[in-house]
Amino acid sequence: MRWVHLTVILVFAAAVIIFATQNLQPVTVSFMGFSANTRLAILVAIIYVLGTVTGGSLWALLRRSVEAARGRTTA
Repeated sequence: MRWVHLTVILVFAAAVIIFATQNLQPVTVSFMGFSANTRLAILVAIIYVLGTVTGGSLWALLRRSVEAARGRTTA
């Protein structure tokens, strides 16, 4: 099962890289008064990394919470 997960992650990462390299035009992103003018490829890479970090952190937090809850109910 681990290989299936790794394959899915690698395919998704490859799709993101292909998308980013084919879309090199500059874009302007505005959020709450802040504005950034950057290339779409850089923006996609930053968003991908932020999503990976926050997703992994959320998964670890949920796993620890479930393990702690199981430990309390069986003890």
